[in-house]
Amino acid sequence: VQLQASGGGLVEAGGSLRLSCAASGRTFSSYVMGWFRQAPGKERKFVAAIRWSVGSTSYADSVKGRFTISRDNGKNTVYLQMNSLKPEDTAVYYCAADLNSNTVLFRAYEYEYWGQGTLVTVSS
Repeated sequence: VQLQASGGGLVEAGGSLRLSCAASGRTFSSYVMGWFRQAPGKERKFVAAIRWSVGSTSYADSVKGRFTISRDNGKNTVYLQMNSLKPEDTAVYYCAADLNSNTVLFRAYEYEYWGQGTLVTVSS
């Protein structure tokens, strides 16, 4: 499975960005995709995740109400719509996938496949 993340960039505080992560290769009907982020000098942290088959979602408290994760079945793509961005949202954002889970996963080590990361910079 290959994951290709895109959509990062520079935005002012209060602005919006939409990240995309296209999955290719072997996929299954039941899997989980997630977004994590890693700020300089910090550990990689959970942002949001979606169970592909049923569309159920989970979010980190820090992004609830501002970020929305969604998927497009036909395109095998997961999106992260980020609104009301804050400087503290600045990080490299990674998408991840696990093909064997029936529940949302919150820990980075639980995901088997990772995209290359896309940088989001929010200026104050």
